[in-house]
Amino acid sequence: MPELIAPTVRLHAAWIESHDEWGRGVHQPGAGLRPDVDVDSPAGFASWVARLLVEEDTSIPAAEGLVHCTYRWIVDGDRLLGTISLRHELNDFLLEAGGNIGYGIRPSERRRGLATFALGEMLTEARKLGLDRVMVSCDVDNLASARTIRRHGGVLEDIRDTSIGTVKRFWINL
Repeated sequence: MPELIAPTVRLHAAWIESHDEWGRGVHQPGAGLRPDVDVDSPAGFASWVARLLVEEDTSIPAAEGLVHCTYRWIVDGDRLLGTISLRHELNDFLLEAGGNIGYGIRPSERRRGLATFALGEMLTEARKLGLDRVMVSCDVDNLASARTIRRHGGVLEDIRDTSIGTVKRFWINL
């Protein structure tokens, strides 16, 4: 049965398997993976996981240009199925395009309801943070993601051309 867990170095091999399935250099929504991050070596992976966990800690100021963010991995046992992130607030870029929540399901695990499950769990976390509503966006042609967002009460605000492409922007009242 799938569950959300905090990032952990224990799943390094599972992460690499999932990462390879996505394809090297392909953006993995909700993962917090930046192009310059070394996830292949154990030390690089451990450093990246540590950074993800620090980004959630509101007692530490967020890095310049970033906001606090809770990352969770969608797993079934030791298999990584996807990732999801909850940004605790919106900066200009996130308001324009990225939103409060981003998620991605590895290609072989899609169409199983995992994104719907994970989004529901993160909306609970957003409520715990005291958020009244969240913005969630998806690529304009990602019909499955738009359905997932609507299932959770997402209301389309608009479709915009942004620095990351054309996106549908939805708001979900909590």
